[in-house]
Amino acid sequence: MKAEITYLYHSAFAVKTPSHFLVFDYYYDRPNGGHLAQGVINPEEIKDENVVVFASHRHPDHYSPRILSWRSQIPNIRYVLSEGIRTHGVGLTAAPGRNYDLGDVRIRTLKSTDEGVAFLVEVDGMKIYHAGDLNWWKWDGDSTEEAVYMERAFKAQVDLLRGETVDVAFLPCDPRQGKDAVLGFDYFMKTVSPRHAVPMHSFGNTDFFEILDTDPRTEPYRKKILQYRSRGETMLVTD
Repeated sequence: MKAEITYLYHSAFAVKTPSHFLVFDYYYDRPNGGHLAQGVINPEEIKDENVVVFASHRHPDHYSPRILSWRSQIPNIRYVLSEGIRTHGVGLTAAPGRNYDLGDVRIRTLKSTDEGVAFLVEVDGMKIYHAGDLNWWKWDGDSTEEAVYMERAFKAQVDLLRGETVDVAFLPCDPRQGKDAVLGFDYFMKTVSPRHAVPMHSFGNTDFFEILDTDPRTEPYRKKILQYRSRGETMLVTD
């Protein structure tokens, strides 16, 4: 198992496997004319790759219609876009709770606790999970009923992955939640136990991920967490 993971921004990542180039939840397309080393997808850079682009939902911090323009420069490109995104007939429309087989790529979807889907992608002998906005969202001011509903909804979806072998999991750890940012991350790690985990959904505040180094809940799996600080930073997975 080998993959190069590049942080693009927020919840957007590029994952290069032996024969595929995956892009998840890309929207922040700055600076103009930028390159992968700057956290920008430049279609000219990846025109010879076997590209699959995923968008978990239509929120503007997870999707930009600009990704559809890449078709003009990348001959071998496919799109997997959540229901609710206006695809204009392009690519696969992914509904929650489904399985899709593209031949060389297999996809399973879960239902988000916000909008859209989470993806479990099997490619080149790897299983890659991208949560999108499927998370245990807990906010100040939530009623008891809201809090209970959210916890149950989140756990019900993650529990569907019990027994799955997940190699890399991209999991929200949102600074706006403060100490509760670890809730969903922790539950996923202890329920699914992926080989590697990558925190996301920080709106660029990657320093916040230090909470994963200090919160006592993360101690049992801390060595599995891959961290980064800058756009364009690449992490190598070799096992």
